[in-house]
Formats: sequence, C-alpha cells, structure tokens
Amino acid sequence: MSDRVIIFDTTLRDGEQCPGASLNPQQKLEVARQLDRLKVDVIEAGFAVSSPGDFEGVNRIAREIKGRVIASLARSVPKDIEAASKALKPAKRRRIHTFVATSEIHMKYKLRKAEEEIVRLAVAAVKLARKYTDDVEFSAEDAARSRPEFLYRVYEAVIAAGATTVNVPDTVGWAVPTQFGQLIRGIRENVPNIRKAVISVHCHNDLGLSTANSLAAVLNGARQVECTINGLGERAGNASLEEVVMGLKVRKDLFKVQTGVDTTEIYKSSRLVSKLTGFLVQPNKAVVGSNAFAHESGIHQHGVLMHRKTYEIMHPKEIGWGESKLVLGKHSGRHAFVERLKGLGFRLNDQQMEEAFERFKVLADRKKEVFDDDLSALVEDQISEAVKRFSLVYLHVTSGTGVVPTATVRLKNPEGKTLQGAASGDGPVDACYNVIDRLVGFKGKLTDYIIQSVTSGKDALGEVTVKLSSNGRVEHGRAASTDIIEASSKAYLNAINRLLFAKR
Repeated sequence: MSDRVIIFDTTLRDGEQCPGASLNPQQKLEVARQLDRLKVDVIEAGFAVSSPGDFEGVNRIAREIKGRVIASLARSVPKDIEAASKALKPAKRRRIHTFVATSEIHMKYKLRKAEEEIVRLAVAAVKLARKYTDDVEFSAEDAARSRPEFLYRVYEAVIAAGATTVNVPDTVGWAVPTQFGQLIRGIRENVPNIRKAVISVHCHNDLGLSTANSLAAVLNGARQVECTINGLGERAGNASLEEVVMGLKVRKDLFKVQTGVDTTEIYKSSRLVSKLTGFLVQPNKAVVGSNAFAHESGIHQHGVLMHRKTYEIMHPKEIGWGESKLVLGKHSGRHAFVERLKGLGFRLNDQQMEEAFERFKVLADRKKEVFDDDLSALVEDQISEAVKRFSLVYLHVTSGTGVVPTATVRLKNPEGKTLQGAASGDGPVDACYNVIDRLVGFKGKLTDYIIQSVTSGKDALGEVTVKLSSNGRVEHGRAASTDIIEASSKAYLNAINRLLFAKR
C-alpha cells in the first residue's frame, strides 16, 4: 500500500456550494492558482453542467493550470459527463468525477430506484467517462449510510468498468471515526479488485468529525482525502485541508504517510479563500485561526519562552504564518512582558521594569489586548516622567452640546504640594490647558497638537503629541491613554516640564 496520500481539493466545487460562497470564473481561477502553489494533487474546479459560469470556470482553470489534475463533477447521466468532458478538454491532466447515491434512504425517496438500477447507472456512467479520459472517479453518495454489502458490489462493478478512484463519502456527517475506519477496512477486504483503484474519502462536518473521520480512513487504507480550504462546504462544511494535511504531518509517527502539499502556502490559501468568499476564519479555528499560535496565559507564555514545544505541536512557519504570538493581556505574566519590551528595544532597570509592569496591568484591565504600540507609548510615557516637575493627580471634565466645557484639574508640584483649579475653554482640551497654565504659571504658546490612534479597536490607545514654545525654546510633549482628554493633559504637562527642566 502506498505511503502517499493524494490531496483532492474541492473548495471550488463543494466549498462553493456553501450558501453565500459563490465565486465568479475569475475568482475561481485566482483560487486555483493558489491551490497550484499549494501543490494539491487534484483540483475539483466545479460542476460543469450546473451553470454557464461554472462551465467557464472549469474551462479556464483547465486551460491555465497545468501542474495539477483538474476534475469536474458529473451526475451519472450522459449530459453531465459530456459537459464535464468538454469543459476539461484543455487540461493536460483531467478527471471526470461521477456519482450516484447508494444509501437506502436516497434510493427510496430521492432516486426511487432499486439496487440493480443503481449498479447499472454507475457502470454506464463510468464507461462513458472512460471514453473521454483514463482518470475516472466514482463516488457512492451517502456511502456512510449505505449497506456495506451493496457498497462492495457497486465498487467492484465500477472498478471493472474502468474507475481508477472509488470515493466513500460521508455525505451528511453521519459517521464516527471507529465506524468509518471499519467501513474503509471492509472495502479493502471485501472488494476483490480494489487494488486496481485508489480508495478516497469525502467527509462532511455535521457532527464536527470530518477531519477525525478522514484521518481514521487513512489509518485503514484510504489514500485520497477530499477536503476544502477552511473546511468550507455545505451545511457545517467539509473536512478542512489544513487540518488533514497538518494532522498527517505532525503525527507522521502514527500515520506513516506523506502528502505533496507545500504547507508554507496554507496560511495564504486560507486568507485568500476567506477574502473572496467573505467567510471569516474563526479565531479559534485549528491551524489557521488568528489564535492558533497565540498565547495569553502567563503559564503558557513562560513555557513557550523556555521551549516552544511545551505548548506548540507545530511551528507557525510550517504553514507560512511567521512567528508565534505572545498576546499581552490581563492574564499575561512578567516573563512575556519583559521579553516583549526587550524585543521593542527598551532596557529598563529592575525598578523601572516593575513600575512599567504595574502600569501594564492597569492598562490590560482596560483593554482586551495590549499591542506593541501600546507598550511603546506606555514605557516612553513612563521614561518622560523621570524629568517631571508637575504631575497630574486628578482630572474631571464637563462638556456637551449647549454646555460650556469646564475642567477641574489637580496637580502635584515638585515639593509634593497639591494644586487644584478649574477653568473653562473652547473645548474640553482647551479647558484643561487653561487650568494647567494657571496652576503652573506657564506663559507660552501651543504651536502644534496631534492626536492619533496607535492601536486598533474601539478601546484603542490614543496618542497625543504637542509642541510648546516659550522664550524662544520649543519642546515636544507626548502621552498616551485610552482617554484622549487625559492623554492631552499629560502630553501638555510633559512639554511644560521639559521646558522647565531645560530652563533649570
């Protein structure tokens, strides 16, 4: 038995059948180009007979993509197979993928056909497809709920008719891994000519078991797995390509197989499909979710810093991601904080580091995630406090439509004395500046005021930069806070203190 698993990507066919995920021919070609870079073995480009757009998409992919097998789905009826053949004609390597349902419920209620008729349809479809290509795949739709003895008979007949791949779909996500593995083993042991064909599996995720069922099938002899990028597909989706491929790679000790996939292209593929379909990748999605290589817990961060494999079974570079992410938040510990500051170029002594960490904890309680820009602003703000003569103790602002903006400010002077005052202004910031001028006795001019968001989200950190001039000297002040009035006041005080310090 081969130790190589064929990866059959059906993002452009089954994945596109997901409600709302429709792609135009140009978008399908863009995805196919990325699948080519990903080095999947088979690209199922569409269902050629289903619409003119799908036919065009299959045909354009067949013309351009030469390094992969290009497949088109077709029901077991002549017009489907002929349409697939025509659309695939330019392909260097082409496959017609035909199917008919074999479960009792489908035969009774959907097809209204007996077993003998199903076998006849399947064999006739395969024989017709073989007139157009030597690469023919046959799927027994809803195989997981089909009577095994009937499945054996169908597969034996279609292999004799020329099928080179026989697919075992779990069409409605009914199976569980032990059962599905036993079904694959039963096919291997009870279909006399099975060695003339590759056993394939196509699992849906209705019970969240599509990847598990696919891997169980590989353990029991399946050598092709049909899957989609991001697990896209009808209802709950299909087996996720990234999960299947990385499962086989990470646990090679167990599966003892390999694929031809270039895993460093996985992340790009995931984001491209997400962008074109509009289906966002959930943060906790295995392998490609934004949190897949992110650590916030202090215990986990410490472990990763000591040895990455304590909490990561694969390296993000393997999927084309980059580096692991130590997310700084309220659960983070000192180790990750110190390492991040070092990475940003800050060198603080023990006392400064402790003060910075306490500031960080306060900020982390106000923000879900503390970004690098947050940290830079926080530490630079702290460093600037080393030259302060006046510090902000309390700030209260009243402002609104039809209300005169008024600020109450309490400062502490160099001797530790508390100064307090109130003033109005054209706006809340102007009111604060008027109070500060009065309390510190500052006579100068505000020549520049810049405010910007240094991070993303509604709880973003606002950074304020001001420029003050006094007696021919100009100094900048800078501060950051989730409260822009507070940041404005601190930046103003920072510039005043620099002017006073320079004068001294």
